[in-house]
Amino acid sequence: MRHLEYRKLNEIEPKKLLSLLNKKTTRQHLVDHAPFNPESIAEWINSKVDTDFRHGCRVRAITIDKQLAGWCGIQLEGQNYEIAIVIEDIYWGLGRPVFFEMMSWAKELGHTIIHIHLLNTRPEYNFLKKIAKKVYQSDILGGKFTTYEIEVGQGGLKVG
Repeated sequence: MRHLEYRKLNEIEPKKLLSLLNKKTTRQHLVDHAPFNPESIAEWINSKVDTDFRHGCRVRAITIDKQLAGWCGIQLEGQNYEIAIVIEDIYWGLGRPVFFEMMSWAKELGHTIIHIHLLNTRPEYNFLKKIAKKVYQSDILGGKFTTYEIEVGQGGLKVG
């Protein structure tokens, strides 16, 4: 069985994050921006580490058997807390267990509502649609997203 672990971003080699975040299959599902370089990845890591210290937030690298698989976080976007999950394509099947772990974090952090914004390059997810209180289109940082608004409840989810 594979060992899934959540580690602080500053415990991961920046060049591994740079490689993941610049990978074409990763970038196609992110807001369009210039590829990372050693300086910008260091800034990005520092900003996520700062986010991790904010009330109601948690940001982690995802490792599988000590290999970087992606990153995830609960972070404040505007007035709402959102879940972000970015996973390397060879690990895409991990999204659901990572999501459930993050929903337990959301409960632990005292959230009642959490948002997930998926870029319009991603298909609608029936699983998320079924549990969402609301599903709508959003414009964020120049990208079009499907937003799922999910209530945090008993056991991490409140199915609506």
